[in-house]
Amino acid sequence: MHALNTRADSASLAGKTIVITGATGGIGLEAAVELARRSARVVITGRDPARIEAALADIRRRSGSNSVEGLCADFASQAAVRRLAKEILARCPRIDVLVNNAGSVNPTRTLTADGIETTFAVNHLAPFLLTNLLLERIVASAPARIVNVASVAHTRGTLDFADLNFGNGYSIMRAYSRSKLANLLFTRALARRLAGTSVTVNALHPGTVATGIWGHGAPASRVAGMLFNAVFAPIKRFAMLSPERGAQTITYLAASPDVSNKTGLYFEKNRPKEPAPLASDDALAERLWQESTRLTHLDVA
Repeated sequence: MHALNTRADSASLAGKTIVITGATGGIGLEAAVELARRSARVVITGRDPARIEAALADIRRRSGSNSVEGLCADFASQAAVRRLAKEILARCPRIDVLVNNAGSVNPTRTLTADGIETTFAVNHLAPFLLTNLLLERIVASAPARIVNVASVAHTRGTLDFADLNFGNGYSIMRAYSRSKLANLLFTRALARRLAGTSVTVNALHPGTVATGIWGHGAPASRVAGMLFNAVFAPIKRFAMLSPERGAQTITYLAASPDVSNKTGLYFEKNRPKEPAPLASDDALAERLWQESTRLTHLDVA
């Protein structure tokens, strides 16, 4: 295995505003700590006000910075995402970096209040909607960056536009892999639209990280849950990266001068990597873009 390339921008990020979604734990929290440590103004989002407050206290303590704020939104609700965008725009005269990190998995098929399968709604449509609502401000702040947290799971993803809600054949990994494929296709389509604006957009696989997201995947029954934990705990301990290491590529893409002119790419271990063939399909990316605008009721070309 190649060693991680940990070179990143060691210079101060003072005056820069960085928004990180889903940053009350895991790799989002660790990225927030590191970027706040470099003097950026960091705005985090989460679903739970208590967890947001705890995360803010943790970030301030470990980074030594008080320039950290938190906003609450449930990404399963498009109305909540729209409210969040308005709050961010009201608070942030500039947005230098947007990190779309919030994500979820669901052991059983559920639909959001908007009538959309929850994993697809949270992991793809919510960042698609939020990014587009903030895009004018991000472009006005250029040079700026958008960082999308995807996954190597995209290689197993498929897109069936006749059944995006997985009415048939739902499984936790099929839904997750589809949402991560969508992240990469979104990155590709957005990068083309941002050509010439000095705004870059890249996606990344953080590694297989021991975070709380997979806790949502535990079976509901007590016995099944015990079996799940018995199998999953050793995997987390011995085969997964720590959140600190998993956050390195987020920090790298958000701050390193190495990637200031790189866009539309997929990164693993701080290096560009060719994604799965479906993730490089421009026609598929455009079709997903159009379907995403329809599902989010956005009027964007």
